[in-house]
Amino acid sequence: MSLSAPVPALSSERRRQRRVLLSVCMASAAMPMVFTGPAVALGGIADELSASAAALAWVTNAFMLAFGSCLLTAGALADRLGRRRVFLSGAALFLVASLALAFAPGMWSFNLLRGLQGVAGAAIFAGGAAALAQEFDGEARTRAFSWLGTSFGMGLVLGPLTAGALAAAWGWRAIFALVLVLMLGAVLLCLNAMRESRDPGAGAFDWAGALVFMLALTALTCAVLLSAQSGGADRFVLAGLAVAALLFGVFVGIERRSPAPMLDLSLFRYRRFIGIQLLAAAPAYAFVVLLVLLPIRFAGIEGMAPGLTGWLMAALSAPLLVLPLAAGRATRWCSPAVLCGAGLLVAAAGLLWLAQARHGMTAIPAMALIGIGISLPWGLMDGLAVSVVPVERAGMAAGIFSTTRVAGEGVALALVSAVLAGLIQQRLAALPGAPATAELLAAGRLAEALQLQAGLTPDVLVQAYEDAFSRLLQGLSAVTVLTALVVLVFLRHPERRERVRDPASGAGLEALERQPIR
Repeated sequence: MSLSAPVPALSSERRRQRRVLLSVCMASAAMPMVFTGPAVALGGIADELSASAAALAWVTNAFMLAFGSCLLTAGALADRLGRRRVFLSGAALFLVASLALAFAPGMWSFNLLRGLQGVAGAAIFAGGAAALAQEFDGEARTRAFSWLGTSFGMGLVLGPLTAGALAAAWGWRAIFALVLVLMLGAVLLCLNAMRESRDPGAGAFDWAGALVFMLALTALTCAVLLSAQSGGADRFVLAGLAVAALLFGVFVGIERRSPAPMLDLSLFRYRRFIGIQLLAAAPAYAFVVLLVLLPIRFAGIEGMAPGLTGWLMAALSAPLLVLPLAAGRATRWCSPAVLCGAGLLVAAAGLLWLAQARHGMTAIPAMALIGIGISLPWGLMDGLAVSVVPVERAGMAAGIFSTTRVAGEGVALALVSAVLAGLIQQRLAALPGAPATAELLAAGRLAEALQLQAGLTPDVLVQAYEDAFSRLLQGLSAVTVLTALVVLVFLRHPERRERVRDPASGAGLEALERQPIR
């Protein structure tokens, strides 16, 4: 009897771990849904709230900027205050912000609440990812993070679909209903399953570093967004970029002197750690920007209904429902480096194919190929990120990786929007009011652009948009190929076993060899 006694306890423990995983995955699925959902309903939001093209850009960027700039802070707080506490606090704030968004009276309040959603999302993701790192080890951790990647895929698929259906039936204010249900379910599961954990060696929180980093990222994003309206040579754009560079320099100085830094800069001496950060940024310009740009094109330029736009976007995101899990299992036979590099090359080929598509329906095969390619690194990235530091500092690792990924997404989205507007402006350079017309077209406001150019037919403006969009995709494909090659070089060969200083204790940590990347 004594030999069989531990079996029920083991089974109970596994059920508890599964509830933790389900809770984190449900909460994480809501993040891409609130990112992609409003993009489908931008037309309705703009009409009801009388939004300008600049204000519409912040519908997405307010969320991404707050999410990206707060992830590093949230990861550090999770290690110090407790992963469960940070996760639940973020979920509660997310519920309040999402409910308030359904009753937003104007664009200022709407975008401020979107920023609050982003702050909450950072706490949810950093706390949840760090909690999973405590619950699972070895292959079980790889599978858990593969499920986390799959949950993001589900959110990316369901976001446009549900937003389109809800907006068509009840208006854009209804698009936040499903995320409220998901987050409430995640909270109920977490209360009875997730244990509290924290880093016992964590020092005092680096408030100065956190504040300077958030200000630097905000200055960079605002400068890039302003360049879409005023051009890259505008004095305010140049001043914003200079301020961002200065603040990032100050942040590095603070982290070097801090006894318990929020970001362990010594990790950036190692090739594999840098490779993982480059891998984190890759989906931003190979995939994520399309989640916003394509709905704008389909609904705003081609005139598709929100419901049809949502279904069409499923071609891009559907592979993420299955392939991240398959990538996790494929690491038994193929190295993560090869899988990630090959996936990025496939995505680059899909971007080139999409550049040739001139209508939404003809874009479906190319969109599916991009989704297939990005799914391979998507299921491996989070697990690789937390494998390069000791488990006690999983919150920091999750924060660094997620900050790179989400900040990259926010900056990439602002940058490609500015580039698209610039490319359109080049094609309309001979027309009066070309900058304003290009800005409206980049935001998908074809009817308003036609009002500025009353003597033109819609075909002329649509052709200018399509040519610019094709050039943009060609550039994104080239950048993705370059990233794939660098990732293969940096992750393919293991480095010598090195000891990394733990800023909290001063002890040596063999961090980069905990889970070798073949």
